[in-house]
Amino acid sequence: MSKLTLSIVTPERTVYEDVVDSVSLMTEMGEVTVLPNHIPLVATLRAGELRLRKDNMEHLMVASTGFLQVRPGNEIVILADTAERADELDLTKIEEARERARELLAKKRDMDEVAFADAAAMMERELARHRVALKRKKYRDVGGAKLGQ
Repeated sequence: MSKLTLSIVTPERTVYEDVVDSVSLMTEMGEVTVLPNHIPLVATLRAGELRLRKDNMEHLMVASTGFLQVRPGNEIVILADTAERADELDLTKIEEARERARELLAKKRDMDEVAFADAAAMMERELARHRVALKRKKYRDVGGAKLGQ
C-alpha cells in the first residue's frame, strides 16, 4: 500500500517528518483528509487538530494558520505559523493562555478591527490546543492503546 511522506514545518523548527498512511486537518474549505495518490492541492490552514494515521495508530497534533501543499508523488508539506505534538501540550498552561486570550478578546472588541482579528486568531489557536490536550488526556486516562503521542 502507498504511503505519504509528511513534513510539518514552522518558522522555528521541523515539528514532524515521517511516512504516514493519512493526514486529516482543518483548512479554510473545511476538514480535509489526504490519502495516498491525492490530487495536487494547495490550501490555507485554519487553527485546529491534525490527525496522522500511521500503522493503525492515530497521532494527534495541533497547528495554527498556515498552508497545506499536497505534491505529486505522495508528498505533503504543512507550513504552519505554530504546530505542536500532543505530548508537548501542557493543559494547565493552555487553560491559562486561553483565559488570557479571552480577556484580550473582550478588551479588543471595542478596538480597531485588526487588533480584534489578532485576538480572535489567538483565541482560536488556544481553543484548538485545548481540544487536542483534552483529547490526549482522555485517551491516556482510559488507556487508549490506539492513540500515539
